Amino acid sequence: MTFVTRLTLQSGDRAALDGIVDDIKTSAERKGAALKGPHSRPPTNLSVPQHQRLHADDGREFPSWQYTVFTRELEIHGHDSLARNIASQNFPDSVHIEAEVEQIRGMGQGQR
Repeated sequence: MTFVTRLTLQSGDRAALDGIVDDIKTSAERKGAALKGPHSRPPTNLSVPQHQRLHADDGREFPSWQYTVFTRELEIHGHDSLARNIASQNFPDSVHIEAEVEQIRGMGQGQR
């Protein structure tokens, strides 16, 4: 059985995100792991309203806070220990990471 670990990294700090992705790529190359990616999604531009007062009847607002979120996706095939080490690292607060693990059964491997 092979495991595929999909990592999704998001950040508003593009330089920090690309630095983390480069570190992951370097680690995977050193270990000889099969790595697909990084795949970049188009940046997401978000807008958050900022109210001047907490009172619900007060409709005054500051200009909306605008920010961009950058996303990179990677897949690690096999090398479970490498994927586990990467997913458990302490990343900067500006970088959010999600890990999804999928078990792939090879041909001829029946269910037990």
